[in-house]
Amino acid sequence: MGAKTKRSLMATGLALAIIATAAAGLFYLVVFAPNVKLEGPESTVIHIPSGSAYEDVREMLIRENLLRNSRSFEWLARRKNYPARIMPGRYRIVDGMSNNSLINLLRSGEQEAVNLVFNNIRSVEQLASVIAEQIEADSLSIVRLFSDNHLMEELGVDSQDLKLLFIPNTYQVYWTTSPRQLFHRMEREYHAFWNENRRAQAREAGLSLQEVGILASIVQSETSKQDEMPRIAGVFMNRLQRNIPLQADPTVIFAIGDFSIRRVLNSHLAYDSPYNTYLYAGLPPGPIRLPEPHSIDAVLNYEEHDYLYFSAKEDFSGYHVFARTYREHLDNARRYRRALDQLRVFR
Repeated sequence: MGAKTKRSLMATGLALAIIATAAAGLFYLVVFAPNVKLEGPESTVIHIPSGSAYEDVREMLIRENLLRNSRSFEWLARRKNYPARIMPGRYRIVDGMSNNSLINLLRSGEQEAVNLVFNNIRSVEQLASVIAEQIEADSLSIVRLFSDNHLMEELGVDSQDLKLLFIPNTYQVYWTTSPRQLFHRMEREYHAFWNENRRAQAREAGLSLQEVGILASIVQSETSKQDEMPRIAGVFMNRLQRNIPLQADPTVIFAIGDFSIRRVLNSHLAYDSPYNTYLYAGLPPGPIRLPEPHSIDAVLNYEEHDYLYFSAKEDFSGYHVFARTYREHLDNARRYRRALDQLRVFR
């Protein structure tokens, strides 16, 4: 082999080595080099709705300005067959992720869970609205299930029990959880909450689980002071045991549906509804709000005493004054009404 030939082969080999090095470098840049860029935060969350196509995901990433180089993402996405494996969900992406890491995450379906929170809920519509703000499902699809007889048969509950399944708390769920999946999840959480100890307390009080929930909803509506709840629950238990109407103002307000009422008048008390506990003895047919765990436990651990009445304190502290006799109660209520009059609260 001549010197000229050797030089030619060496040049060719060098050129191939350079090309190979360049190709390896380009491959690294496309596959493993950082391609996610975030302005400020170290991570962010993206949502891929159910039914999304690959083009929808790509356009969302571009629109949100999350990629340094969208062409390299698209090249690798197609070679990893991501367009055929779109997984809806809520994903957390981190600044500096490579195309390979990002695509592997998105096609894996490994979502970050949502901390689903709901509390201080009065109605099914309000509950559905609060939930729909946190997961993909719309509020109407959630509301409809509260009157779905097939779902009630599946869960073995009636319409009132269905509401009571939703015990206010924080629950980790996936963003793509369907309304029906959510109801089944709440059923599991309900049974976990109602452990044998709580069930035994309910039996000892002579109440069904539904009755505990209904009474807890009234107690919670009467006071925001958790330390006072067992005493108020005791008043209502005394009335139930003596078949005295509960005469709870919040049930009247719930029946009327006007939650702006600050002062319940005689005209309100005449409103005919099974929820009006001035007109009908016993518990109303359902909860007047979703009872929270502390109010349920207040009923289960109600204070044993001989009080039959209570009235808000005239100092507007949020606490109540309790009475054993009606005459004593009238004096307490009169002081509170005078305080309302001085503040010119007439409705």
